[in-house]
Amino acid sequence: MALLTASMVAVAILIAAACGGDAAEPDGRAYPPHTGIVATTFWVGEVLDPDSPDGSQRLSAYDADWLASYGGCDGVERDGRCDTERRTAANDFFPTRMTPRQNPFYLDLPFDDRNDPAAFEQRGRVVPWASDPGYAGRAADRSTSFMKNRWVRIQHGAAVCYGQIEDAGPGEYDDVAYVFGTDDRRPANTRFNGAGMDVSPALNGCLGLRELDGQHDVVDWRFVDDVDVPPGPWTRIVTTSPPSPW
Repeated sequence: MALLTASMVAVAILIAAACGGDAAEPDGRAYPPHTGIVATTFWVGEVLDPDSPDGSQRLSAYDADWLASYGGCDGVERDGRCDTERRTAANDFFPTRMTPRQNPFYLDLPFDDRNDPAAFEQRGRVVPWASDPGYAGRAADRSTSFMKNRWVRIQHGAAVCYGQIEDAGPGEYDDVAYVFGTDDRRPANTRFNGAGMDVSPALNGCLGLRELDGQHDVVDWRFVDDVDVPPGPWTRIVTTSPPSPW
């Protein structure tokens, strides 16, 4: 067996890091991890409960016509319903029957900083990037969101994927202790097996979740700044649109 030189080891480490798609040390802000969080799946165009104020994904907390902005049903239309579908690496986990106008790697977290009065009032104090350029001085501006389009790193087993926040939920909309806490707090939500985030079909496939539309898969997650998002299928289309007027 040949001996590895120090330079060969260094190259091997760099290759492994590149293939893993994840930097060892962040260049941006270091955010606390959230571990063992139930993640359910949602998708643009889904109507979970037409009688519930938060039961339709035709709109989002940040877009009054998310369905049109995204480009249509993020799945398969059957008998007037928008159903989800299994996604694979063969086409970068993108939808198979439509071309999205926005990033198909999207998610939500239970902090609606634009519509929930308590979340809106607190966002200037609790959101870690509230003083960063682009956010500073805008805490009282309801036309902006401090959450929309922010990046999140999600891990399920060995799979690591990245997505952008494009909605709020599930079940709660002002869960400051969970979303921004540093003590790995459990979500306040009790619906959907206590889920702490919803992920898109693209993220469901990328992460290799066992259930296509279930409530038993568990993930770890943390916020990441733009500079710490590695290239991947999640950067093919990056959503940059601001919140839409209501």
